[in-house]
Amino acid sequence: MLPILIRGIIIYIIVIASVRLMGKRQIGELQPAELVITILLSDIASMPLQNSNTPLLQSVCAIFLLIALEIITSCLSLRFRPFRTLLQGHSVMIIKEGHLIQENLKEIRYSVDDVVEALRLKDVFDIESVNFAYVETNGSLSVLLKDEENEPGELPCLVISDGEIIEREFDVCGLSAEKLLKILNENRLSPSDILLMTYSKAQKANIVLKKGANK
Repeated sequence: MLPILIRGIIIYIIVIASVRLMGKRQIGELQPAELVITILLSDIASMPLQNSNTPLLQSVCAIFLLIALEIITSCLSLRFRPFRTLLQGHSVMIIKEGHLIQENLKEIRYSVDDVVEALRLKDVFDIESVNFAYVETNGSLSVLLKDEENEPGELPCLVISDGEIIEREFDVCGLSAEKLLKILNENRLSPSDILLMTYSKAQKANIVLKKGANK
């Protein structure tokens, strides 16, 4: 009984430390790779408790290997946007100005029932009251309702993220490569200087510079 108790305490401490290393996220906020790691961690951690013949060191090494892989992939995701997109995907617009974008629903294999249920969970019961809705990379739904302050078509779109230009958002916010170049030239900036830039059809641009970049 005592060896099992000691194993349980050791595994508990190691799993808590591992989860802390992975960052502060709730289960519903985990990206696919993070969810897989979490499931594997729970499975590996239970092995030495279920079978006393399983070497404790073997399970501990497997846990540390998974955490090392998670940290490495997280660092690569921060450094390389294409790798992050490959690993996590990207958010997809499914409603624009009260209308469902059917081709995008097919892309992410979302049914109309899925959309209606997700909207109800956001206390939205009328699709026509939705200005824009996005399915995020973790599967959650982000909704912007129509109101007097948010006119249709004025949703700010992310067009530059950590120095990378996101061309797929250009059509949504009415931006073109020429307009973007003009804005950058007027501010004497290059994409590599910008941490985040949003743009809307109201021609409102918001730019957040990287630390150390001179405007």
